[in-house]
Amino acid sequence: MPDTPSGFDDPFADLYGKLPDPNRRSTARDATPKSRREARAAQRRQNDTTAPREDTVPARVRESVPASDAERESEPAPVAARERESVGAAAGRSTGHGRSAPSATLDDLFSGERSTSDLGAPPPRPSRKRRRTAGWIALAIVLALVGGVAAGGLWVWNTYEDGIRSFMGWEEPNDYEPGLAHGETTITIASGDTGGPVSQKLFDAGVTKTPEALYDYMIENSVTFTFQPGVYRLQLQMNAAAVLDTLADPASRMENTAQLREGLTAEQTLTALSEQLEMPLEELQAAAADPSAFGVPSDSLEGWLFPATYTFDPAATASDVIARLVARTVESLDQAGVPEADRQRVLTIASIVEREGRPNDFAKVSRVIQNRLDQGMKLQMDSTAQYGYGELHAGSASTSDEAQFDDNPWNTYVIDGLPAGPIANPGDAAIDAAMHPADGPWLFFVTVNLDTGETLFTTTADEHEAARQQWISWCKDNPGKGC
Repeated sequence: MPDTPSGFDDPFADLYGKLPDPNRRSTARDATPKSRREARAAQRRQNDTTAPREDTVPARVRESVPASDAERESEPAPVAARERESVGAAAGRSTGHGRSAPSATLDDLFSGERSTSDLGAPPPRPSRKRRRTAGWIALAIVLALVGGVAAGGLWVWNTYEDGIRSFMGWEEPNDYEPGLAHGETTITIASGDTGGPVSQKLFDAGVTKTPEALYDYMIENSVTFTFQPGVYRLQLQMNAAAVLDTLADPASRMENTAQLREGLTAEQTLTALSEQLEMPLEELQAAAADPSAFGVPSDSLEGWLFPATYTFDPAATASDVIARLVARTVESLDQAGVPEADRQRVLTIASIVEREGRPNDFAKVSRVIQNRLDQGMKLQMDSTAQYGYGELHAGSASTSDEAQFDDNPWNTYVIDGLPAGPIANPGDAAIDAAMHPADGPWLFFVTVNLDTGETLFTTTADEHEAARQQWISWCKDNPGKGC
């Protein structure tokens, strides 16, 4: 190893000895040998110059030296020089972060091309793209976990809400808070109505929050209240206490007001008028005994006492009341475009439609009636058999054997065509459906669910029988539901 100090300032010179001056080697490396022999000789001289003494190089470093002198002799000097130059060039390339790649080797160290400080250069930082990808993955995992917890909580709440509310004492109140009342509506209290029926009527009219609101309030507070028949004006979204105060106020009762629902018979209508108007029933019955006095072309007012809410003059007589109802029926017939000569016939069909179907099925029921009449089939409507036998309001949708085979002019199981006259008082929708039936080939219909009113309309006898069996099955599963 040369004794002359090198210009290369190496902090590990004491450990490795004085390394050759890279500037001087660079000059020697630039000289191109003229023959293979000269190249090998130059290589040996170079090895002798750069090889460290074994007594000054630590064992760990000596073991890491990869090539022996013999191996170095077999490598042409220009090739070795070019490889070292390529290594040096690669080491000098930037990593993209302003730092050189730590690619220094022991060969570079001993050749003087690299400093020992390069061996400890820190590794490059991960790229920004890799860091962003890892961040998105972590965020996705967190969101998935949060979403799973939220979905699970929602399922538990929807499934066990009632139990959770009961356990935590969070039950939803069944009554409105004070101060929410608004708007206006009316309810009709019939003679003999008690807390239960009135509570349901209030809910149906939108007055109370639940069907049990008024009844529960009366039980919990030991309230005794006598409900007077009549039509009462109330607000929407009232609490039970306010409802009772209003019903007790005479000003809320609409004087000489009567409310009649669709589908009542003439007899039921007269009874309701008597109760609500506080008019003797005998007077109303006497006035109704002569339909011709009101221009009705029949021996009965059945079908002609229109269902609606009426307010009468306090001095109105029984005849005035009945005349008002008949006039309203004529108004509805005219609105539907019914010729005067067809009024009784249309009212008869409309009354069957009113009793047999629900409003959304009225036009289909009317079509079934018309199709069966056109084909000469008996109507076989249960409502007509029940009316003729006197069991129309027996609380059952089924017709007894006695009613079905009873020979009377209203029983369409026995007679051909329409019954002798209307069987109830129809409203506007039923009258319009009688005049304008839906288009369809149906000949049969069966209400297969009395709770929902679901009705199946069919064309063939086999289809009808299948629907009838479905109704029978529902009745078996729902005893006491009106079958």
